[in-house]
Amino acid sequence: MTLAEVAELAGAELADASSADLPIRGLASLDHAGPHHLAFFDNLKYADQLKRTRAGACLVSPRYISSVPAHVAVLRAGDPFRAFVALSRHLHQDALRPPSFLGNDGIAPTAVIHDSARLEDGVVVEAFAAIGPDVEIGAGTMIGAHAMIGAGVKIGRNSSIGAGTSLIYCYIGDNVVIHPGCHIGQDGFGYSAGASGHTKIPQTGRVLIQHNVEIGAGTTIDRGSLRDTVIGEGTKIDNLVQIGHNVSIGRHCLVLAQCGLAGSLTLEDYVALGAKSGLNNHLTVGEGAQVAAMSGVKDDIPPGERWGGIFARPAKQWLREIKVLENLAHGGSVHAQPRTRGADKEGQE
Repeated sequence: MTLAEVAELAGAELADASSADLPIRGLASLDHAGPHHLAFFDNLKYADQLKRTRAGACLVSPRYISSVPAHVAVLRAGDPFRAFVALSRHLHQDALRPPSFLGNDGIAPTAVIHDSARLEDGVVVEAFAAIGPDVEIGAGTMIGAHAMIGAGVKIGRNSSIGAGTSLIYCYIGDNVVIHPGCHIGQDGFGYSAGASGHTKIPQTGRVLIQHNVEIGAGTTIDRGSLRDTVIGEGTKIDNLVQIGHNVSIGRHCLVLAQCGLAGSLTLEDYVALGAKSGLNNHLTVGEGAQVAAMSGVKDDIPPGERWGGIFARPAKQWLREIKVLENLAHGGSVHAQPRTRGADKEGQE
């Protein structure tokens, strides 16, 4: 496309109309872009990359235009990154959901499908997948190679079930992406401990995954014991996450890699968990709260707060404690250093 066409798609404005006919053949990062690539810049951390870039054009906010090298055509955008993402989604629509591993269309001859299963038109089932009795799968959904879909599972339309995935005791909505190697609906870790041994508690609930959820490779989600395990609409879960039984995750949450969520906890809407966070059972993380990476959470977190550390506490308190320990380690005092004028009230206290 020409740069003018790119600008229209991105909702951006050409800084110099003479560059309107510049051919753009792809998108790239600042450090890998060539003369016919479009890049973006919205973080001063990458100012050195901007100075050295060979990009033909760059999406940039008005306040940073003066930093762009003379050989780079400028597209002004209020939010350069969002504009770049919008362009990428337009140009690479095929990358928005995983493709068929084997490239087949329809049902592979080696797939095993129970007679009572119901598949709508346009379902793709790859080689050696197995679909059990009373399964229902909506139109446009793909079942990857060697996937195992247990009895009674319901899967909505235009979803993708990755290769080697196992699903049992679950209902899955529309436009759900489950990447390879996930295991969803298996028993949760439920035992009654005693001196004579550990007695298994029957797990009789389901997993309910609502529309537009994406689940990363190798993640496991346990079925509920009495109530259902629920993953709310629009939530995105990274690779290698463990979600225990009876967990309730709200809408549009972000759960990053290697998090562990113990049973019967609740994440309200728009919660974000940093990588490798561990959360204890029977607690609630309030709407919009954020947890820093590698934190251990044992207490409820109020809505909208940022917590971090082991054990997690409000982020400002955690960072002050780290600073005090650093001072002690270098022979300093436990007392905080005097605050500069204009410090916030909490900091002065």
